[in-house]
Amino acid sequence: MAQASNSRIKVGIVGGTGYTGVELLRLLSQHPNAELVAITSRKEDGLPVADMYPNLRGHVDLAFSAPEKARLTDCDVVFFATPHGVAMAQAQELLATGTRVIDLAADFRLQDTAVFERWYKMPHSCPDVLAESVYGLVELNREAISKARVIGNPGCYPTTVLLGLAPLLEGGKQLVDTQTLIADCKSGVSGAGRKAEVATLFSEASDNFKAYGLPGHRHHPEITAQLEKISGGAVSLTFVPHLVPMIRGMFSTIYARIQPGARDTDFQALFEQRYADERFVDVLPAGSAPETRSVRGSNMLRISVQRPNNGDLLIVLVVQDNLVKGAAGQAVQNMNLMFGLPESAGLDQVAILP
Repeated sequence: MAQASNSRIKVGIVGGTGYTGVELLRLLSQHPNAELVAITSRKEDGLPVADMYPNLRGHVDLAFSAPEKARLTDCDVVFFATPHGVAMAQAQELLATGTRVIDLAADFRLQDTAVFERWYKMPHSCPDVLAESVYGLVELNREAISKARVIGNPGCYPTTVLLGLAPLLEGGKQLVDTQTLIADCKSGVSGAGRKAEVATLFSEASDNFKAYGLPGHRHHPEITAQLEKISGGAVSLTFVPHLVPMIRGMFSTIYARIQPGARDTDFQALFEQRYADERFVDVLPAGSAPETRSVRGSNMLRISVQRPNNGDLLIVLVVQDNLVKGAAGQAVQNMNLMFGLPESAGLDQVAILP
């Protein structure tokens, strides 16, 4: 039963020491209906959150606690900002006490357990919970999310690609060739997480630009599965992610070949109409191009539709903050829906410039 909009939602966060965790803390500490009651970290047990993240001083008074000390079953909702596999190990216990689950890893994104196991190299321990989980892309699954107990928060790359292509594929539209789709995507270094790795050291990532995941990226099956669900048919997507030397931000350039029978389509109007009522999707005016700085620190995703020389190639440009709309902000947006709150509650931050 969703709570009334004036209720305080008791929130727990598992794994709050990473970049997604601190974004959740930043957003939830300003949320008018949320009460942070627990944040776990075995390694940092007892450390005040503000000592690790000084930007939260005066806003978050909690200390990290070891998972076994945190009373997560007393929470109304628990966010998992953890490595893959953690949420599914704890979801059943939480659900049994009425606590809802929002996982920001991949445990509840892929309904096909064989695909999950192939890409994430671990067995899925609770397929029954997976079967009832809802893919948490609000702009596609709003009604189902509002009734859900378990949410698989989308990956950052999939969010940009799915929202960039949805207007072209929904309802079995035959507007573009679904067998030649290309997504050329770039992410800031924070997308790799806060763990120490050589590839994300300043001397390695700064002043450099590279593609990665060329043999295959974990987000590819997630994107494909959702595109096929949207379109109702088979989809072939070439997906190439890149690492760019900035902290946060994501830019996806999507190429789609226009079908001969759809060359008279007004694609600008199509996108504007599709997202006219979406609070966090902004379709830019014709001829405009988005910039990552226009979404930094906000839950906004901006889209531009281009058709060079009025030809048969459509180019969709999509930007978002990979840590907000691509992760923590989208998770809070899901929470709002699950508890009957205004979708924008706690998410009205304006992007930061310069």
